[in-house]
Amino acid sequence: MSKLGFQPLSPLDGRYQSAVSDLGLYLSEAGLNRARLHVEIEWLLFLAEKNLLGSNCVVDAVLKDQLRGTVENFSDSDVAELATIEATTKHDVKAIEYFIRDRLIKIGRNDLLELTHFGCTSEDINNLSYAVTVSDAVKNVWLPKAQKLVSNLTELAVKYAESPMLSRTHGQPATPTTMGKELAVFVHRLTRQLDRISKAEYLGKFSGATGTWSAQVSVDPDVDWFGSSKEFVESLGLVFNPLTTQIESHDWQAELYSAIALFNRILHNLCTDIWTYISLNYFKQIPVAGATGSSTMPHKVNPIKFENAESNLELSNAILDSLSATLVTSRMQRDLTDSSSQRNIGLGLGHSLLAIDNATGGLAQIELSQAVLDSDLMENWEVLAEAIQTVIRAEIARGNSSISDPYQLLKELTRGKRISGEDLKSFVAELDISKEAKERLISLKPSTYTGIASILVGLISK
Repeated sequence: MSKLGFQPLSPLDGRYQSAVSDLGLYLSEAGLNRARLHVEIEWLLFLAEKNLLGSNCVVDAVLKDQLRGTVENFSDSDVAELATIEATTKHDVKAIEYFIRDRLIKIGRNDLLELTHFGCTSEDINNLSYAVTVSDAVKNVWLPKAQKLVSNLTELAVKYAESPMLSRTHGQPATPTTMGKELAVFVHRLTRQLDRISKAEYLGKFSGATGTWSAQVSVDPDVDWFGSSKEFVESLGLVFNPLTTQIESHDWQAELYSAIALFNRILHNLCTDIWTYISLNYFKQIPVAGATGSSTMPHKVNPIKFENAESNLELSNAILDSLSATLVTSRMQRDLTDSSSQRNIGLGLGHSLLAIDNATGGLAQIELSQAVLDSDLMENWEVLAEAIQTVIRAEIARGNSSISDPYQLLKELTRGKRISGEDLKSFVAELDISKEAKERLISLKPSTYTGIASILVGLISK
């Protein structure tokens, strides 16, 4: 038998813990309990300050500091205490209620005991707590890292805006572009998703066992429970959802996770492209001092950061896609399928964050090998066939040429063949087109046949 003690089951809590630890402040079990404590205390104070029950409880700055201090100073010992209470209650939210009651007794505010968890179903607390923690995790941890990645990618795009390279549509030599323009495409795609994610709504409900405020109305039908609940939910920085069952419908979560999953897929595409460019020697990798590329081949510098990112993006999406599909369905007024599912939100975002960390590191360790790109371009003069046949067609339209089928003419000259620059210039010299068109084509080289690629890069900074 092994003599090992408890070991983390997920690599996010072991090998990769340092890269994702900030998410644990929000999306761990402790983070969720801290948010529950926050919601319960804020509701208690809201009830008392608004005097919604006519209890006339005194709420002063001292009380607010004392109660809110339990959230601000939430510690490992509090986590342990909650675990002890839950071992008896067998209910996590009820454990929070008893925890608060104990604190109220200790500060001599027994008059507030029955305001704790008043009129709430567990899901009223849980849905708000998840909304708060996910919002904080995305805004404070995931989004800044994703924005940093895109910022670094933007710098590379601008740096290589005028660096010509051979395109490879279908893996074959094609119309040249610039490396900067190709990276700018990814900047544009990723930025659109970040914009969606940054504008995400985080919804919350606070309407009782079946979303009808029945218990509250039975206490006092003259109180505007609907308006008060809306005010309370919005005070937490959330968007009020007025029409729900016992649970908030989780549609906002599906929308958010779908947007993050799409960001992941675009980033995955970037990683596979960069990996391919490295394999073509378009990019050379900068060796990290002390690092080992292969256990047996000393010369190797493997693109492991991009490979690690690929794997973690796939894992992230497996979880996020499952959450998006599962959370939007609940039988009748309530089932518990969402309870287990939501405990894996941190894993979904964690694998994405780890991938972002790796991709960011990988981008910092590559340099463009322009000599390789130039050599590749000069070996593929046939890519100018597109320009030549297009110019001939324009010349025909202007009445400057009698050539009957320019596409077929260039197809016979270049398809499946390698031709030199001199071959192409000699061919152009014999064409039945205007002198101006000939001069323009003869001056063209694969490295200059990039259209407005470098100008397009400027769009990502606007």
